[in-house]
Amino acid sequence: MIDIVGDEHDTGPPGRRNPASTLLKNLRHDVPASVVVFLVAVPLSLGVAHAAGAPLLAGLVSAVVGGIVASFFGASALQVSGPSAALTIVIAETIATFGWAATCAMTVAAGAVQILFGLTRVARATLAISPAIVHGLLAGIGLILVLGQLHVVLGGVARGSTIENILALPGRIVGHHDQAALVGVVTVGVLLAWTRMPRAVRRVPGPLAAVALATGLSVAAGMDLPRVDLPNGLPGLGFVPQAPSGSWVAIIAAVLSIALIASLESLLSAVAIDKRRDGPRTDLNRELVGQGLANVAAGSLGGFPVTGVVVRTMTNFEAGARTRMSAILHSVWILGCCLFLAGALRLIPLAALAGLLVHVGAKLVNLTNLREVRRHGDLPVYLATLLGAVAVNLLTGVAAGIVVALALMLRRMLFSGIHVERDGSRTRVVIEGALTFLSVPRLTTVLAEVPERAEVTLELFVDYLDHAAFDCLRGWQRAYERAGGTVIVDEVGHPWFERGKAGVPTVRRGVASRVVPRWLAPWSQWQAEHLELPSQRGGSVPLCRGASEFQRRTAPLLRSTWDGLANGQQPHTLFITCGDARIVPNLITTSGPGDLFTVRNIGNLVPRAEADFSVGAAIEYAVGLLRVREVVVCGHSGCGAMKALLGDAPTGLAHLGGWLRHGEATMRRRDSEGPVLLDGTRPAHEGDQLALHNVVQQLENLRSYPVVDAALARGELRLTGMYFDVGKANVYLFDDALRSFTSAATPVKS
Repeated sequence: MIDIVGDEHDTGPPGRRNPASTLLKNLRHDVPASVVVFLVAVPLSLGVAHAAGAPLLAGLVSAVVGGIVASFFGASALQVSGPSAALTIVIAETIATFGWAATCAMTVAAGAVQILFGLTRVARATLAISPAIVHGLLAGIGLILVLGQLHVVLGGVARGSTIENILALPGRIVGHHDQAALVGVVTVGVLLAWTRMPRAVRRVPGPLAAVALATGLSVAAGMDLPRVDLPNGLPGLGFVPQAPSGSWVAIIAAVLSIALIASLESLLSAVAIDKRRDGPRTDLNRELVGQGLANVAAGSLGGFPVTGVVVRTMTNFEAGARTRMSAILHSVWILGCCLFLAGALRLIPLAALAGLLVHVGAKLVNLTNLREVRRHGDLPVYLATLLGAVAVNLLTGVAAGIVVALALMLRRMLFSGIHVERDGSRTRVVIEGALTFLSVPRLTTVLAEVPERAEVTLELFVDYLDHAAFDCLRGWQRAYERAGGTVIVDEVGHPWFERGKAGVPTVRRGVASRVVPRWLAPWSQWQAEHLELPSQRGGSVPLCRGASEFQRRTAPLLRSTWDGLANGQQPHTLFITCGDARIVPNLITTSGPGDLFTVRNIGNLVPRAEADFSVGAAIEYAVGLLRVREVVVCGHSGCGAMKALLGDAPTGLAHLGGWLRHGEATMRRRDSEGPVLLDGTRPAHEGDQLALHNVVQQLENLRSYPVVDAALARGELRLTGMYFDVGKANVYLFDDALRSFTSAATPVKS
């Protein structure tokens, strides 16, 4: 259930949780928002009912009931419910088959099914349906709406099926157009032009403006057109839905269609509004219960089925609504309109409502969603759903989409990345992805291509390995080695097949130790853990093995990056650190090629400008020519140079002794200054204490370089002190205000 702390959003039925003062404060936002939503909801509710062939008043009843019941009992504080264009097709078919009174009874039954969905907590399971199916279904509904209502806009009558509407549309376009066509075209034209109007004009909702202008034109011109037919009063309490008669299979299918489509749109709308605001997510199961109760009430009163509607919900949010009172109040305004402004509603031409629905249907065919589906490779699923919905019916479209989605999944599993790579006399069989019984035919085909009596590396990047695939690999390996060949098993990640010859799969991940990817772990450590692979790659030097791994695995992934760096470098940081092999600058800073201009020496020392040419040349080049924006000096724990400065220097190394003289300033700082802390405490080892002083001293030495001092004066450069605790794998940054190194997980004041 939504539970957002503070007074921005309500989290429960009005008056139950918030004090009266908070409620009044939120009403300043909710009342104007409710008026905007009301102005959008009235024409849309009438248009949806008209498109489905339901009584027009049913759309308004649905808007009133949905806004009150669903908002009161649902979980989403900002969701606005009512009649939706997504249900027009299935409701039109239901009315044509069973009649309106029976359709109302089936709406009640669909509401009960939604309540059951919510109570059994399956709401989140419905979101497992592929987005491609959902978008394809909505596009299909939109296309059906457009093709049907275009006939009404052009002065005709929609046909019984989408195929008939398509076949008859060319004749309708070139045929005679009467006053109704003019009204419909004006409505569509206003809706299309409204988004380009000045912002002050667009404060009036586009649907209201289009219907109002079309209605005004028809009245001023004295057009004799079919108009909204509302009864003189609201339906009495004597309305009773009638039990449907006919095939129980058709009845159950219709009830499930209403329940599923209404549930899907409600959940999608709730998720969409969650993405637009901060705070905990909506309890989708409770939201379904609220939507189900609204449908039970709507069907009992002769109303259209209720769903959470994306258009109204987003309008509510953008209008500044804070709590569910906005949705409830919008229903109150609709009820007042039915009671006191029914005469004005009766002036609206049906052709204007048809034009409004053409525009709504066209927006359901969302090109942005289509591009997203295509990027994910699910375009066949989208098209299957759309074509099935348009050519047959909505449930057929959903079923077709699910079948195609399953087929794509099976195809991706069937055609796992299985191929042979040859490197001179050596052969490598690379297997990537999930390896199941579906992949065995292709696996045996590829393995048959391996030359006899050769050295073969079986390289597995396998997410899952089932029994059939395991037996296939095991049988091939044993047969190949009996024939005089050699098979080296090289697995990356979970070792499914490491005991393959013994016939023992490593199924449970807990049995295997966690494996660090080879391109991340130190090569020497990796080799120590894989001593069974001495002949896997050429060369006996560890670095050669690493270079081979890089060339085959990492280089293809980063080739485009290095291609962009081929003509020059633009690093953002000069990184000065110790030559200690345990310090890996790009790893501890999560940086990559081209990011760091790195200088390494014993003790991460920065001699003063007049004392050294090597480090000085690097500083001048990085700051003066490359224009780096930051200089980092990084020390570390267990530094041998700091131990040498404290008197533990090896003898007989003249060059090392001469270099360490640049650290004498660090020793003087330690003796004259107070301790530099590490997360508020002094390190236990004296060498680590000195390493902290050393980083601060080198930052001061940097300022002796004119190029650094000038860049600092211009505000173009920042100096950063860093310390790496090797044993804990923790990075610390120097906070000058605190005179302490603090964890990099805590932001440091610049």
